[in-house]
Amino acid sequence: MYENIELITAIITPFTANDQIDYVALDRLADRLLHEGTQGFVIGGTTGESPTLTHDEKIALYTHFAAHIGNRGVVVANVGDNNTAHSVALAKEVSAIPGVDGLLAVTPYYNKPSQAGMIAHFTAIADASSVPVMLYNIPGRSAVGLTNESVVTLAQHPMINAVKQVTTIDDLAFLVSHTPADFAVYTGEDAQTLAAKVVGATGTISVAAHVYSREMADLFAAVADGNIETAGRLQRWLTPRMNAFFRYPSPAPVKAILAQRGEIENTTRLPILPLTDVELADVQATLNEKDD
Repeated sequence: MYENIELITAIITPFTANDQIDYVALDRLADRLLHEGTQGFVIGGTTGESPTLTHDEKIALYTHFAAHIGNRGVVVANVGDNNTAHSVALAKEVSAIPGVDGLLAVTPYYNKPSQAGMIAHFTAIADASSVPVMLYNIPGRSAVGLTNESVVTLAQHPMINAVKQVTTIDDLAFLVSHTPADFAVYTGEDAQTLAAKVVGATGTISVAAHVYSREMADLFAAVADGNIETAGRLQRWLTPRMNAFFRYPSPAPVKAILAQRGEIENTTRLPILPLTDVELADVQATLNEKDD
């Protein structure tokens, strides 16, 4: 499923000025990203402000988006929650939507379960799904994280075929070495893109790709061609710009930049606030820095 899929954008959920999902802007954005090198999408994830989307909004969003993308890219829909029963029910419903290729499920936040509890949680979701599941291991947000050994255990499940790993390069290297050959290992840290690829990861699930899909696609192409000098130059140029998108609570920075470009309304849902003018100028200054 993820063979040769290196760049996946964790796409925003645009909202109109009256707080409805802006499907026109979403479709236009997705089309541009596909044209510029994005090969797939995570829809309704953290960057998509999933905690503030209602159940009905998620189903409508996933149904619309999967139909719009069609066979032009991989569509991974988020069903993760810290309520296992709710995640299982959502997995059943969302995996039945035509065009949804996979599901994303995050480590249960706030509850702080044991490793055995998390393995049982993900197993229940995978058992309920009719499409493959991607683990989302992000202890910085969830307070707990899967150990490498737990990911390896879950990778044996026939319906778990990938992980979005937001930890260290050492962990990525371990997982590449100890999971099945067809198990996809993605970094969720934009600034790890080159290092992750070099140690054998499949690719990156990116926020910065909203703006820098072309450059990231060029980086992956340079690695494939063995041109490490070019790949390194691109990563050095991208890293401060990638990090700028996380200087303030995400996805406010990337939404502000896209709004400045005229692609979306600069609208987020509480508890995330849009960037102030001062914050936007701070982010923009980094994006506009001249090369040395």
